[in-house]
Amino acid sequence: MLTAKGKYGLKALAHLAALEPEATTPAIDIAEANGIPKKFLDAILGELRNAGIVRSRKGPGGGYRLARAPKQIRIGQVIRTIDGPLAPIACASRTAYQPCRDCKDIKGCAVRLMMTKVRDAMSDVLDRVTLADMVATGGRRPAANAARGRRGKALPKRKS
Repeated sequence: MLTAKGKYGLKALAHLAALEPEATTPAIDIAEANGIPKKFLDAILGELRNAGIVRSRKGPGGGYRLARAPKQIRIGQVIRTIDGPLAPIACASRTAYQPCRDCKDIKGCAVRLMMTKVRDAMSDVLDRVTLADMVATGGRRPAANAARGRRGKALPKRKS
C-alpha cells in the first residue's frame, strides 16, 4: 500500500513537472498548493534529492526542481525511494528479503508465491510508468491551485 509519504512525494513531483525545466519553486509553494504539511514535505524532498530525483538551490530564487525530465523518472523508483520495497510482505521482496519466522516451506509457501505475483505485477506497472505518463493521465494539480503559487503568482508551465 502506498503510504501518505509516498503519495505526497508523487504530488510534489507532479507539481515540479508542471514547471519549466530549469525553474525552481520553494517547498512552501509545493506544500500549500498540494495540501502537504511543510515539515513532512521537507523530509520527503530531502530523500528525493539524495536519490538524484530532484535538485535544490538555496538563496534568492532558490527552491526545488526535477533533476531529470519527467519522462526519465520512473514511478517505481520514486516509490522505492520514499516507501521502500514494493513487495507487500518481506519474504516476497527482491531487495529486502526476510524469511517469515513461521514458514516451514519457503519455496512452497502459497502466501509467499501469491505475494510474489503481486510484487511482480506492481513492479511491472510502476517501472514502466514515468512521471510524464502519470501527469498526463491524472492531471497536474487541483484546478484551484494548478496555475498559482502561494503568493498568487502564475507558475511557469513546463514544456514537454
